[in-house]
Amino acid sequence: MSRAALLLLADGRFPAGGHAHSGGVEAAIAHQSVHDIDSLLAFCRGRLHTTGLTTAGLAAAAAAGVDPLLLDDAADARTPAPALRAVARRLGRQMMRAARATFPSERLERLAAERPQGAHQPLVLGLAARAAGLTPLDAARAAAYESVGGPATAAVRLLSLDPLDASGLLARLGSDIDAVAEAAARAADRVAVEGPDALPSASSPLLDITGEQHATWAVRLFAS
Repeated sequence: MSRAALLLLADGRFPAGGHAHSGGVEAAIAHQSVHDIDSLLAFCRGRLHTTGLTTAGLAAAAAAGVDPLLLDDAADARTPAPALRAVARRLGRQMMRAARATFPSERLERLAAERPQGAHQPLVLGLAARAAGLTPLDAARAAAYESVGGPATAAVRLLSLDPLDASGLLARLGSDIDAVAEAAARAADRVAVEGPDALPSASSPLLDITGEQHATWAVRLFAS
């Protein structure tokens, strides 16, 4: 398939459930660490180089043909917060439905059968990219972009920001997104020799803490 498949995977209108999640920015806004476009840029850049790098590596490895069950265990190890593990599997389950309908493949069917409650979302993204004929680097780019696109879109609603400013923010992060995707794809190349320990395991403890807090809120606009 053409690179149009990459555009589809990265499109917020792809019915994978991501629009219901803020990527942690709702909690950051509540704590006032994000309050304007500049603080949102700092939040997104930090998320991209930590959580984004880790998820991009997992997506690239899945697209490269690494055993998804092995990667699912690796994703669990890289997601210490129970609330965020649950979110990752919920998103994976939703993306699986869309991916199986859009890019049918034996690998997606097998993972759906082996993880009926949902595999981690980056693995499903990577398998969908592979089924679409895309490269591990393509999968990493989609995951890296998603790690900042979701929070930026959510912040527009939560802070009543100008959508043009949010688009400009994503454009300013373009070189960072490329660098993270390339690093993730290089790491995925090493998995065949070094095992899953070769994949990035960058973390953001504050996102873990606020993710657990957010899960207990009685009133919230986003699921995470």
